[in-house]
Amino acid sequence: MAKKDLTTDAAKDREKWLARFQVRLAMQPGVDRAVVLQAVKEVTAHCADTGEEPRAAFGDPDAYAVQAAARLVPADRAARERRQGAAVDRLGSVLKKGREITGL
Repeated sequence: MAKKDLTTDAAKDREKWLARFQVRLAMQPGVDRAVVLQAVKEVTAHCADTGEEPRAAFGDPDAYAVQAAARLVPADRAARERRQGAAVDRLGSVLKKGREITGL
C-alpha cells in the first residue's frame, strides 16, 4: 500500500507542477494557447520518454515558464504585447487618479 501512496503523491505533484507551469506560462507576454499546448506537450513527452518527474527535469515551474516563453514566443510578439500591457497599465493609472480627483 505504501508504494501506491508514493505513486499517487508523485502523480499529484506532477499535476500541480504542470498546472502551475501552464498558468505561469500563459501569463508571459506573447504566449497564446498554441504556445502553452506546445510547451506542455514537450514537457509531458520528455517525462514519458525519460521517466523523470517535471520538477527534476525542468526545476521550478515558474522559472521554466519564463524560459519556455523566451524560447517559444517570437521576440517581436513578446515586445509588442509588453508595450500594449504597459499602455493599459498607464491608462488604468490615469483613470484611478481621475477618480481620486473627482471623488468618484
